Amino acid sequence: MKNGNQKKKVAIVGVGSLGRVLALALHAAGYTVTEIISRDAAKSRRQAAGLALAIGARPATTNSAILDADVIWFCVPDDAIAATARELASKHRDLTGKTILHSSGALPASELAPLKRRGAAIASAHPMNTYVSDSKPCFDGTPFAIEGDAAALRTAEVIVRDLNGSSEVIRISPKQKPLYHALGSFSSPLLVSLLSAAEGVAKKAGIARPQAVTGKILRQTLENYLQKGAEESFSGPIKRGDIATVKKHLTALKKVPAAREIYIALAKNALARLPVKRAAELRKLLEP
Repeated sequence: MKNGNQKKKVAIVGVGSLGRVLALALHAAGYTVTEIISRDAAKSRRQAAGLALAIGARPATTNSAILDADVIWFCVPDDAIAATARELASKHRDLTGKTILHSSGALPASELAPLKRRGAAIASAHPMNTYVSDSKPCFDGTPFAIEGDAAALRTAEVIVRDLNGSSEVIRISPKQKPLYHALGSFSSPLLVSLLSAAEGVAKKAGIARPQAVTGKILRQTLENYLQKGAEESFSGPIKRGDIATVKKHLTALKKVPAAREIYIALAKNALARLPVKRAAELRKLLEP
């Protein structure tokens, strides 16, 4: 921390879902957010102005940013990090003593290298959670994976623990970040994609509101998994080796070909990784 218990000042670069949640959460945790920095597009500037007004910060663009904060935290899309870093580095020649973070789960801190050459310490700090347009500004219990320069990591760790209630902070190797991020994809966007496929099956079954039918089993499955892990949470006809039922599923799913492909892929994964009875027979049934 700065000067004993005084919290560092932070600037946020990016006004998407994560940038909004992070700025509001930092403000609620007692941090001064000095600037909300956006692209120069009209919509981005309006979003920055609204967010800045809510927390007493200055709205700015990458062209007008002052960067007078101790910490500059990038919340821009992955493919914009390096370009934004180059742009800011071209306008700010001396960033000595500053910490610059980005929030990509897949890319290393080195995406910020142009700013490191201006004297800043750099790191990445990725929250393992999902944020959409109306997400609450809360990081309680959210693990963060961090990597980068030692000085930047010390700063990031203090801020993260203030945000997440001393939840887990994971030191991760840059080389392992793509796999770490893929884990997050399996846990949220690909899970939503799977549920979207299930909605297609529900529609064919004449079920108008699938969430009303599947809500209880989804919540219980996730609770079981979080308490017991995958193996002890696994249930149903594939685990039992119920060949006849799986065969009925495969026949019915011909009406929803894309969902049938997903069913087969997940069933094969279960055969490879989970306890299954009559595995050889099921394996044969799942082959084209």
